[in-house]
Amino acid sequence: MQVVDRKTKNEYTYEPSKFVKYMYENKSGRFFLKLLNNRFMANLSRIYMNTFLSIPYKNKIIKKNNVDMSLYEDKKYLSYNSYFTRKLKKLNFVKDNKVFIAPCESKLLVLKIDNDTSFDIKGSKYTLSEILKDDIYKEYNGGYAMIFRLEATNYHRYIFLDSGTRDEYKFIKGKLNTVQPIAYKHFKVFHENCREWTVLHTDNFDSVIHMEIGAMMIGRINNNDKREFNRGDEKGFFSFGGSTILLLVKKNIIKINDDIMNNSLEFKETTVNIGEEVAKKIK
Repeated sequence: MQVVDRKTKNEYTYEPSKFVKYMYENKSGRFFLKLLNNRFMANLSRIYMNTFLSIPYKNKIIKKNNVDMSLYEDKKYLSYNSYFTRKLKKLNFVKDNKVFIAPCESKLLVLKIDNDTSFDIKGSKYTLSEILKDDIYKEYNGGYAMIFRLEATNYHRYIFLDSGTRDEYKFIKGKLNTVQPIAYKHFKVFHENCREWTVLHTDNFDSVIHMEIGAMMIGRINNNDKREFNRGDEKGFFSFGGSTILLLVKKNIIKINDDIMNNSLEFKETTVNIGEEVAKKIK
């Protein structure tokens, strides 16, 4: 998968780790994948990542990725997961109501939802009816599917993109495949992975579906219970691992920023920061 750094305009190829390649591209590796791809292993990993035993791994990740810890709350991080779920001291986001903002720090791919209420990723067709398991999918015909893919190094808290109210959360049980592009060749991850979604009735962008998708070693999606919210309020966070947020936006509501749309048309992801502009309101 090609990735474009939005700030520098530099382009690079995202490569999964050797371990992930082994699990998804080798027969013997898929045996281990089956062991990892269940909630028991996710719970076991979560226990380990919440103990002091994971501190050396935490320190290694911070050093390897040059993480500027001065940006985050001053506290002792006594486990990897306490670091992974860290909070920014100050969250900056665009306050203009005509601007559609990114709910998280991630790599973004935008796909058009066609007349069959589906979109295509690398030859695999994803239908909204299968993703949502709800009849509401028909309302998003001709709109956009915005795929925000978070890696382990990203900030894993996410925010509401606008002010409004929300419906009940709907949780769908499923697998815990990696959300890295390598999995797209072998699994329909958005059909198969565990996920939780709700409808956000926003003040400026009509009804937007906001879905969190679990990933390898992510057995827990932590959403708050706010029924009314303001733009920039924290919506929740993921525990250890990488994951994905999928937004579904109705037709003729927003215009995606040209750089993101042009990259997406070439099937390239664009790096985005939490709270920054990714689209504008059409009317």
